[in-house]
Amino acid sequence: MGEWADLFMPRQLTALCEFSGLVDEARQQALADALAAGMDDDPTPLRDGGTGAHAYAEAVSVYLTFAVSKCADYWSSLCSWHVARTMIRSTFARQALPMNWDFAEANPLSDSTGNWLAMVDWTHKALAQTPAQGVGIAVQRDAAASGPSQVMVSCDPPYYDNIGYADLSDFFYVWLRQSLGGVFPDVCSTLLAPKAQELIAAPYRHEGDKGQAERFFEDGLVKVFTKLSEAQDQRFPMSVFYAFKQAETSGDGDTASTGWETFLEGLIGAGVQITGTWPVRTELANRMRSQASNALASSIVLVCRPRPDSAPLASRREFLDRLAVELPDALAHLRGVNIAPVDLAQAAIGPGMAIYSRYSRVIEADGTPMGVRDALAAINAVLDETLESSETDLDADTRWALTWYAQHGFDPGDYGQAEQLSKSRNTSVEGLVQAGIAESRAGKVRLLARHELDENWSPAGDDRLTAWEAVNHLAHALETGGEQPAAGLLHQLSGLDDAARDLAYRLHHISERNNRASDALAYNSLIQAWPELARLAHKPPTGQTDLGLT
Repeated sequence: MGEWADLFMPRQLTALCEFSGLVDEARQQALADALAAGMDDDPTPLRDGGTGAHAYAEAVSVYLTFAVSKCADYWSSLCSWHVARTMIRSTFARQALPMNWDFAEANPLSDSTGNWLAMVDWTHKALAQTPAQGVGIAVQRDAAASGPSQVMVSCDPPYYDNIGYADLSDFFYVWLRQSLGGVFPDVCSTLLAPKAQELIAAPYRHEGDKGQAERFFEDGLVKVFTKLSEAQDQRFPMSVFYAFKQAETSGDGDTASTGWETFLEGLIGAGVQITGTWPVRTELANRMRSQASNALASSIVLVCRPRPDSAPLASRREFLDRLAVELPDALAHLRGVNIAPVDLAQAAIGPGMAIYSRYSRVIEADGTPMGVRDALAAINAVLDETLESSETDLDADTRWALTWYAQHGFDPGDYGQAEQLSKSRNTSVEGLVQAGIAESRAGKVRLLARHELDENWSPAGDDRLTAWEAVNHLAHALETGGEQPAAGLLHQLSGLDDAARDLAYRLHHISERNNRASDALAYNSLIQAWPELARLAHKPPTGQTDLGLT
């Protein structure tokens, strides 16, 4: 690849001004003529399976156009500066075209980020590894139309209008079409990427009608899963990756729906039964979407098979009883494998809907079928009950703090209300102040925030040790000092670490429900770091007998 790239270097300056001149037909023919002396001068083009000089020249032009396409990602006015790595961040640091107040500009002729030769080199590296093993064939088809049968299906469906795939493709397509229109005229026959059949809820494609766009998406989802279920080879399960964060979106009137509701209605409406679920860590922690936000870290993999014709009916009570028996064990397993708290509610949907989808229908008391929305509400209720039931194993001060936090956060509340709650939790306001977790002043009581807790706190010297203190000290240590000091603190909490970990899940759940984003992020980060903290806590650094905090 390198030697053929050199043939095009005299065109570099012109290419910087006009991408379309890089691999025009005249230069493809010039290269083909130069190669003809040493190769079969077969005029068959690349698109028709040619292997001669003409097709070879077109192949080289395709590779170089890949490099041009990559240049577009680094040469736009939407590039930003990556402060941590002191380099340019490409246009698509996320799946959107963001509004930037300022931009970083690459020098194509430099040896720094975004230079032309680097783009060629990256293309070369990718091509050198293709194919890594075996042979793959990619074919673009309408998933809602009839297609091949007896196939194994694994898919990641779209999420309403979260990502406009075809619209974003235009950013690159307009440059690719300029260079490759002569090589692949059929593929490049349209001015922009095709969009009419794309299964997303884009209102502008439906005369600005958001409701019509959503109906298009929802109806299409049912059609797609019906076709996929028919095409699926029955020897294998269908696997569906889904990572849509559950959030209500306003519909017509007073109704509201979630992405999960629509997705599951499409899946179950197609006659599919969920037989297994796994959370899979699929997202990078350093992606821009995750930075300083409570974004999902995992996708949920749903394993599906066609629902048997003999699937029984169930009453609402039967469904709720099975949920109460099976879902708590599934939640315990998920927490046992350290699923991120931000993903727990999503992951709970899997085993819950596995129960719901095993029945042909779940019948309400009035004889009507239970919808997916009501099933999700029941699953969330059992999730709440399961998390709340773990409070019975906590100390009295922590149980008071949990209830107070759910009502007030770290804001002050009336002393009388705090005193009344303390009696029901078998503690007292004075005792909470003595424990170092609350402040009582001028008829008001409030929980102390993480950064307000005693910096010199030591579990060994605390006569009134609480799980509340343990969690919030751990979260603060991780926020301010990183893993090493947090691990040192965890090392001292032997015997209380399991309760603290369960409490962190509960606190995250409360924070999410009350839109306390910074708190939710802190508790989520603590759980995600827990395996590494536990490893460090039990494995002192080389040359030390402990972590220096005992």
